[in-house]
Amino acid sequence: MQNNRFYVTVFLWTVVTFAVTCVAYAGHLEPFKAAPVPKNNPQTPEKIELGKKLFFDRRLSGDGTMSCASCHIPELAYTDGQDISLSYPTTKNWRNAQTLMNVAFFKNLFHDGRVKTLEDQALFPMMSAFEMNQNLDFLEEEIRQVPEYQEAFKQVFGGEPTRERIAMAIAAFERTLISVNAPYDRFVKGDNSALTEDARKGYVIFTGKGKCAVCHAGVTFSDDKFYALNIPENPVLLNDPRVTATMRFVAKVYHYNDYRNLKEDPGRYLITKDKRDWKAFRTPTLREVARTGPYMHNGVLATLDDVIDFFNRGGGKGNRFLKPLGLNEEEKKLLKTFLVEALTGEELKITYPEVP
Repeated sequence: MQNNRFYVTVFLWTVVTFAVTCVAYAGHLEPFKAAPVPKNNPQTPEKIELGKKLFFDRRLSGDGTMSCASCHIPELAYTDGQDISLSYPTTKNWRNAQTLMNVAFFKNLFHDGRVKTLEDQALFPMMSAFEMNQNLDFLEEEIRQVPEYQEAFKQVFGGEPTRERIAMAIAAFERTLISVNAPYDRFVKGDNSALTEDARKGYVIFTGKGKCAVCHAGVTFSDDKFYALNIPENPVLLNDPRVTATMRFVAKVYHYNDYRNLKEDPGRYLITKDKRDWKAFRTPTLREVARTGPYMHNGVLATLDDVIDFFNRGGGKGNRFLKPLGLNEEEKKLLKTFLVEALTGEELKITYPEVP
């Protein structure tokens, strides 16, 4: 009798949350048909193809060993599958590589939201001393010596390669990286068979007791805001002098006065200098989340089970945003089923370009 009541409750909650979701998503049931495009950088097939070639071109790194695709691998939903992203030889990165899937829909980019456009985003890793370590003045001259690129830039932009045009082309390609036809999308449009019974139960927990939808809302499953959840530092990296050098270098660049004594990632604070943003990071998208581990800004949580346990405990000690959820083992399992089954879109097939 108790089991029957449970299933009735689940069914009713599913109906209610489905109805609420339909209202919230009215007019947005197929959100990823086209990404927003800035007026000063319209999409064209030729520009997208040029951007794809540049995305996979190792010339964009200082020593010619790394491309954008080194850390954003298509088969891994444009992440690199590591806790801390790849770094330039002899250096060490300090943050996890975020997925580029659906990146065109975000208003804040990078974990700390330091830039607002994909055009600006494309240049940061190239210049970074611990990522691609490329001098942009040199890059312009290097690309200009490639006849195929010279012709392509003339055709697409009406002029020669520049850093701004390189970034615009890469951004155009990144706007095509869109997750489509996930089971959740079909479910929201009325296909109840798109989700298994366990995934539907997990959706009830996601929108209810789990409180996930408070921050992971909208078509991207992210509110694009920043929260200090007191995520623990990655213990593997705490005593690595290369990480310390990277962390303090970035803090110095952003004019943090006490950078020489820094022992943890300040997060968005470096950008805003607002104490409320100390160790705050942008809410990540949950689309393709089954493919994009390890998780959090420093990859400290290896699996989705770890992530669910972290939130179930109420986040990191002393944070002011989260409280313990009280999910039992069955509820955690159902929540994971929803995340894995419902939010994974069709595999985005890509034809690797021939880099000139």
